[in-house]
Amino acid sequence: MAKTAVVTDSNSGITQKEAEKLGITVIPMPFTINGETFFEDITLTQKQFYAHLENDAQIGTSQPAISDITDCWNNLLKYYDEIVHIPMSSSLSGSCQTAVMLSEDYKGKVHVVNNQRISVTQKQSVLDCIEMVSNGINGKRIKDYLEKTKFDSSIYITLETLKYLKKGGRVTPSAAALASLLKIKPILQIQGGKLDSYSKARTKKLAKKIMLNAVLSDMKERFNCGESYENVWLHIAYSGVDSSEGDEFKNEIQEMFHLQPVTVDPLSLSIACHIGSGALAITCTKKLNLNDV
Repeated sequence: MAKTAVVTDSNSGITQKEAEKLGITVIPMPFTINGETFFEDITLTQKQFYAHLENDAQIGTSQPAISDITDCWNNLLKYYDEIVHIPMSSSLSGSCQTAVMLSEDYKGKVHVVNNQRISVTQKQSVLDCIEMVSNGINGKRIKDYLEKTKFDSSIYITLETLKYLKKGGRVTPSAAALASLLKIKPILQIQGGKLDSYSKARTKKLAKKIMLNAVLSDMKERFNCGESYENVWLHIAYSGVDSSEGDEFKNEIQEMFHLQPVTVDPLSLSIACHIGSGALAITCTKKLNLNDV
């Protein structure tokens, strides 16, 4: 049986400490802040990032250096027979295409997964990958399964402000000003890696209700859930350094569904730099079924 290493990037939200416990490798994403380069969870903490964001620093994201990727792979292949590499969605960054191109030189030993996910849904792909590896499934079959099921997840996010979407050119200044004046809470959707407008609400409470109804619809119509909803994972995510709103939403969800524990994670910084702090998200991901691999 081949020994398979698992690699992802910090867009998954998996920290270096978590990666060590899971026995995987996380490549840190580079951020440029006021012209200086930082690496997520290495030289840039969540708290530092949001402090820069609140101070209107010039923040940009970029791909990991090619040498960082190949050095990682080369080192792992000294101890493993193959690698499954799960980068962020190709719809949001060129890092996936770069990894696919680089893998062509590794004669089938590196399997780059383009499964169109980011943040907590990307993290779930990594966790599923780890489970498949532990069950002796080879890298090619893992890649095929993760790409086949790439749309078996959804993310709904409500924002506290349109300031950062305006800054990034995703909404017009007049639309952002009107939303601020009317105290509108926009709701965005991420499916297949694309960040799209989904709905809007006048209060955070109503926004949460809209997101919950959207997830319920996905679970019933897309994921064929029964009344117990046992074949899906539910995750709550938030942006900012305060997790209390995420924890409160988690408790509401758990009380409603009475199912397996709902996790709470910070949104990846690559999303946060476009939406700012105070965002709240709910995600739904279909569970791994080893019989389908």
